[in-house]
Amino acid sequence: MNPEQRHSASLPRLLFRLWQHRSLILTLTRREVAGRYKGSLFGVLWSFISPLLMLSVFTFVFGEIFQARWGSPGQQASGHLEFAVALFAGLLQYNLLAECVSKAPHLVTSQPNYVKKIVFPLELLAVVSLMAALFHFGVAYAIILVLTALSDWHFHWTVLYTPVIMAPFVFLVLGVTWALSALGVYVRDIGQIVPPALTALMFLSPVFYPLSSVSPKLHSIYQLNPLTTVIEQLRSTLLFGNSPDWGVLLPYGAVCLVVGVSGYAIFQHTRQGFADVL
Repeated sequence: MNPEQRHSASLPRLLFRLWQHRSLILTLTRREVAGRYKGSLFGVLWSFISPLLMLSVFTFVFGEIFQARWGSPGQQASGHLEFAVALFAGLLQYNLLAECVSKAPHLVTSQPNYVKKIVFPLELLAVVSLMAALFHFGVAYAIILVLTALSDWHFHWTVLYTPVIMAPFVFLVLGVTWALSALGVYVRDIGQIVPPALTALMFLSPVFYPLSSVSPKLHSIYQLNPLTTVIEQLRSTLLFGNSPDWGVLLPYGAVCLVVGVSGYAIFQHTRQGFADVL
């Protein structure tokens, strides 16, 4: 097989590679998750404890100190638990993005042996990072379902739309991770830019507040934020029992597909120079 074919950036080729290496992906994902908690007293239980601690802090600061309340058409979340659920429903997607993107600039540079000494499908590094993040997302999502049942929010069957809403966003995150991991090999400054950019993105996303509380003049700008649509759609289905707004979700999915494929193309077309730089 020639290098051009081996490093093809086509979507069918990508899907074939993922299926071909599915066992390797699962093995590396388990190692990634286990390694994160290796040597800690509570081990993998930290995947439950950490989101609960973070949720408690945010809820106390915004709910108790700033007296924030969750207002939305048809329902007002007046209690701390209701506010915590609404906040957590937005924090989930941000954490998924942040976990992958924060590691992305160092994914390749931290594994020089994979680049120089062995034949390894380097594109899987981003996939493994995403899978580990999805594990933590799943744990946190289970927590939010329990909190929803305990709060004054009503439990709706539309929660079943969650995979449909998350799928485009997941592919977008994967594309961004591929692009940043490739660019991080050549431009090391990217690793310094990403943390403050993620912090700004968190506060400029409807994580701690609904989009309805933002001035209508800024809505068009907020729609450029990759988190806005997925956060608003997930909250709408989870907390208010609405079906997804397909007029918004389908164009969003198309954009996510373009970003995912573009990120993969960037990675595939730059990977031949990794060994020279490292």
